[in-house]
Amino acid sequence: MEQHIAMLIADLSGYTALTETHGARSAADLIDKYISIVKKSLVGDSSLHERTGDEIMIVSDSADNLLATAMMIGNNISKEEHFLQVHGGLHYGPVLRRNNYFFGSTVNLTSRIASKAGAGVFWCSSALVNMLSPASGYHLKPQGKHLFKNMADEMEIFQLGSEPNCQPTIDPVCRMLILDTKKAIRHPGEPHIYFCSPHCSATYLINHLK
Repeated sequence: MEQHIAMLIADLSGYTALTETHGARSAADLIDKYISIVKKSLVGDSSLHERTGDEIMIVSDSADNLLATAMMIGNNISKEEHFLQVHGGLHYGPVLRRNNYFFGSTVNLTSRIASKAGAGVFWCSSALVNMLSPASGYHLKPQGKHLFKNMADEMEIFQLGSEPNCQPTIDPVCRMLILDTKKAIRHPGEPHIYFCSPHCSATYLINHLK
């Protein structure tokens, strides 16, 4: 029997680059921290249903709770030094649950919305936005209509939150956030490029000398 739920699929931007740069142990440690942050960010009945690599699926009966969870995840991760940006998609629709797995077009569309969202951004479908309570009060910025694979019609997409006043500083090699540039390694010739470690600095300089 199908049920209607709110679904969030998210992953970390730059996870492959971080793994290749700092190795499997650092990647595993980051995932452990990621899951800890996610669990602490769950609102109401939102639950972490599944994790595959750096991709997570969170579900809820409430669009409001799921949107609040997405905001909490984004805010909490943005405060973490030497972490990766998160991006994801939120959708609402029917799913079939069998053997603790979800099946149906809702899962596929949520994943496709997530893949189009940029680093540090959550995109929401109009179906989810229509399920929000009038008192939800979240700022949702229209992103126009988008066509997703195997969909006959375009769907209106909204972005959770507004664009930041300034872009975060990102290590260009491993893609990690650098919050405190005073403690980071500065590029010798480019004042706006910083690195999290001597290894990233050396890798970048060697590659750009080729």
